[in-house]
Amino acid sequence: MRSIGIIPARFDSTRFPGKPLVDILGKPMIQRVYEQAQKANSLHEVLVATDDQRIFDAVQDFGGKVVMTSSKHQSGTDRCLEALENIDEPFEIVVNIQGDEPYISPEQIQLILSCFHQENTEIATLVKLIDDAKDLWNPNKPKVLMDEDDFAIYFSRQCIPFLRGKEQATWMEEFNFYKHIGMYAYRIETLKEICALKQSRLEMAEGLEQLRWIENGYRIKTAISDDEAFSIDTPEDLETLLRNID
Repeated sequence: MRSIGIIPARFDSTRFPGKPLVDILGKPMIQRVYEQAQKANSLHEVLVATDDQRIFDAVQDFGGKVVMTSSKHQSGTDRCLEALENIDEPFEIVVNIQGDEPYISPEQIQLILSCFHQENTEIATLVKLIDDAKDLWNPNKPKVLMDEDDFAIYFSRQCIPFLRGKEQATWMEEFNFYKHIGMYAYRIETLKEICALKQSRLEMAEGLEQLRWIENGYRIKTAISDDEAFSIDTPEDLETLLRNID
């Protein structure tokens, strides 16, 4: 089962323009992500997919593999597909790796790839048990419900499920809530299919791309991770990271 890890990397960002190139202890962030992904033994290849010449040049400078893609993509999923179409090697599985997690765990990549040992897995993602009550009410921490076979039923920015008749202060004692970790992996044919789908009503309502796939009948296998990489979304996040690793 040949697999490739693709790191979508845009220069433009509303909250932090140019963040793939910010310096983290002498290396650009995109290099940190790339080197962490290379430690995942199950990946046969790691590739950066960008729409910016500065990022392209930076990846080449540190010896990484990179392809240029369109600036018109609305999601990293679409960028992953174009990147695959620009390379000749055959792969069966692609892992969409977040480009703003400089210390992403290679074990998480291994874990998501293990989902494809089941032949009926089309798409996979990771979840983590919520251990901080603040995450229940944080709309930037999407929650996920799974069925008995660990396939996702629904993702929401709201706390799901609602516990009827229970005081909210006790909810975490009554139920195991899970948050979504935004790494995806797909079978190549499934990736092609989901990139051809139009935006769906639930996706637009919640602002969560994965709801488009569920609305169209695709099943998303989940694996529970104990890790959660720190993501750099703002300059303040970068300052926090640098303080913690000094």
